[in-house]
Amino acid sequence: MSAANDNLANQLLIALPALADPNFARSVALICQHDEQGAMGVVVNRASEYTLGEVLSQMGIGSDDEALCARPVLHGGPVHQERGFVLHDGDRGWDSTLQVADGLYLTTSRDILEAMAAGEGPRRALVALGCAGWGAGQLEYELGENTWLTAPMDADLLFDLPLERRWQTAAGRIGVDLFRLADYSGHA
Repeated sequence: MSAANDNLANQLLIALPALADPNFARSVALICQHDEQGAMGVVVNRASEYTLGEVLSQMGIGSDDEALCARPVLHGGPVHQERGFVLHDGDRGWDSTLQVADGLYLTTSRDILEAMAAGEGPRRALVALGCAGWGAGQLEYELGENTWLTAPMDADLLFDLPLERRWQTAAGRIGVDLFRLADYSGHA
């Protein structure tokens, strides 16, 4: 089956070393939605300059949970950088949620952040500002150009692994050592 026929929702995109676009170099993105109109995902291995506490404060949401407030907010991609995206587990309904897969959701409404601040949010969650988007056929083209690897979503990688280890670990889970690829060192 060709990549053009595959729905890549709930797959990880792993940037190959030759990808020079600064928005995506050495990135791992979770594809949250993919159809004939295009694809949308969230980069899951890049910290922004903000902590969750700073974002909550800017939104007028208070929290006494120091660990929650110290969490890094991710730079989710170059599209809608002013919007928050929460990738999370759990089955509670929120005002604006997209189901990515069984037990994995993407929520963009304020109510989830209020619940997290109050200690009533999902067990596992990460918050990103911005997302990544591809127009119709663009992601399929990039896959055909060997810009990305795909790998199954891995909840432990998304929620538990340190950000700096996600790129190589994601590739390693499908048997690829990105540091051994010729383009990584700049030599053919």
